[in-house]
Amino acid sequence: MTHLLALIPYPNIDKDMVRLGPIRIRWYGMAYLTGFVLGYWVLSRLSKNGFLRISLDWLGDLVGWLALGVVVGGRAGWWIFYHNQVLASEHPESWWEPIAIWHGGMSFHGGLVGVILVLWVWSRYRKVSFLNLADCLALVTPLGLCLGRIANFINGELVGRPTNVPWAMIFPGYPEPRHPSQLYESFLEGPVLLAVVWLVKWRRNRRDGQIAAAFVVGYALFRFLVEFTRQPDDQLGFIAFGWLTMGQLLSFLIGIVGIIWWIILSRKQPTEVEHSKK
Repeated sequence: MTHLLALIPYPNIDKDMVRLGPIRIRWYGMAYLTGFVLGYWVLSRLSKNGFLRISLDWLGDLVGWLALGVVVGGRAGWWIFYHNQVLASEHPESWWEPIAIWHGGMSFHGGLVGVILVLWVWSRYRKVSFLNLADCLALVTPLGLCLGRIANFINGELVGRPTNVPWAMIFPGYPEPRHPSQLYESFLEGPVLLAVVWLVKWRRNRRDGQIAAAFVVGYALFRFLVEFTRQPDDQLGFIAFGWLTMGQLLSFLIGIVGIIWWIILSRKQPTEVEHSKK
């Protein structure tokens, strides 16, 4: 009877987007690549109209460093916060296991820290504004987040909790209808968060860094809420109070940092916004 509640069939899409003999291109990898390409294109436009205060000649170098920060930070964050020896039964531990991204396991919160560190080092080396760079990245990151969550949905991973809502789906390997929480995250962390940060960009009396602060707070809020519909990680479960997940704890912490960041920046002189370049 419960199966009848799943009114929307789960589209069993092949996890491999393209297969050419031994070469396989997966949706998740393509989501990352497409996100970086779209991000580069938007950043180039921001550079041309003067909002991103670095030259196009430096943009390719910056994006390369950011990709490194995302991968290293994302993997390190997963290893620190989500890794559990239970997973080692599938892949025996070895010295290179912490960097074995092909085994799966990436953390947004770790990737965020990795990007911030890389951005700070790069801005110091190039002698440019860290806050301006952070703002511009906040304007494009929701594009990648949206695509990444769609890839999670296609892969049938990070599934939602059991539910009887009319749009529930039965994911491969799970007998009961569940929330398509990946799609919730894709919508909130994608179009909705994108609208939030661009509205802040056009805000009068905006300070450098407040777009990035709004991104962090917005992501933290949306992720915290969606986690109530997302199945907790099998190796961790609920970490406190019978309902708090690791994702919620990390989101709460970065959300507090984002709020404090916004308040501190609000006391500075506002950034002049050229409304003709919206």
